[in-house]
Amino acid sequence: MPAFDLPLPELERHRPDIEEPPDFDAFWRDTLKAAGETDPLVSVRPVETGLRLTRTWDVTFGGFGGDPVRAWFSRPARAGGPGELSPAGVSASPHGSGRPGEPLPAVVEFAGYGRGRGLPHERLTWVNAGYAHLLMDNRGQGDQYGCGGDTPDPHAAAPGGPGPAVRGLLAAEDYHYRRLITDAVRAVAAVRALPGVDPQRTVAVGNSQGGGLALAVAGLVPDLTAVLVTAPLLCGIRRALDLTDAGPYGEIAAYLAVHRGAEAAACRTLSYVEGVSFARRAQAPAHFGVGLRDTVCPPSGVYAAFNRYAELTGTDPRKEIHAYPFNGHEGGEAVQVRRQLHWLQGVLDEAGDVGRGSR
Repeated sequence: MPAFDLPLPELERHRPDIEEPPDFDAFWRDTLKAAGETDPLVSVRPVETGLRLTRTWDVTFGGFGGDPVRAWFSRPARAGGPGELSPAGVSASPHGSGRPGEPLPAVVEFAGYGRGRGLPHERLTWVNAGYAHLLMDNRGQGDQYGCGGDTPDPHAAAPGGPGPAVRGLLAAEDYHYRRLITDAVRAVAAVRALPGVDPQRTVAVGNSQGGGLALAVAGLVPDLTAVLVTAPLLCGIRRALDLTDAGPYGEIAAYLAVHRGAEAAACRTLSYVEGVSFARRAQAPAHFGVGLRDTVCPPSGVYAAFNRYAELTGTDPRKEIHAYPFNGHEGGEAVQVRRQLHWLQGVLDEAGDVGRGSR
């Protein structure tokens, strides 16, 4: 697929106006307040994976509406885990000082569209890098790619199409992504409640839909340590609907092609999950990646979120973006992950230096 969006020099200046509903902040404040009325953790159960260097637990936490949401929680085996860290335990992570029982920074990862959490040995990059790692299941998804999911969506009966992107599309209160974003915020609360995790060092990570969720978390969780996103979905949604019929945007366009009078209601709903709006409210250090031939998540939306990142917060956080001119939705793949690993280590080192200097 040849490049189809704006040229790179224009992308680097791309700061489109976004139509935000006047009650955007109140909508999310009320949604998250209702979700936060219960303790996040429901259950934590050890899982035998056959991996000797990694320990894994099957975690259930309370998401939107108190619904049980599943996740895999993993740690380096020598670092202990829930119910296992004792005064004699020692963290083997390079992110700790080696002091007895020192907690680890946590990476909360969100999966892509149509995927579930899969199997616990599928995503080991972050735990192999020495982090505690929570991989959230996608409610009502998991049937398109990978090895499936384990979290149903009991609220999926509202009008809309069969795909997640169009479930409940006609009302923000009913929309699938209201529930999924709430789950993502609750996943951060859940990992912070687990023993052996440093709640002051929590990171959100994701690609595609997962990137959109991580960006939403950055806008809704003000004390997040860092956010790393590649090809985030839900950024520059209105322009994306004009540019592409691929992926979730194609599902939305197909629905509107049949329901010809529903565009205004659908666009109003989508304005409450616009990634650029979340990016404007974020303040954690941010790392972005984008393929300039990506027709699933057009690069103009990614650059819109990057260029307007943190503009409402009065802060100037560290941020960078890496563009891959000849790649599509796959972006930089392992090259991007290598960059993420080095960048995040630098962010944590810098935060540690600041913390030590303040004492």
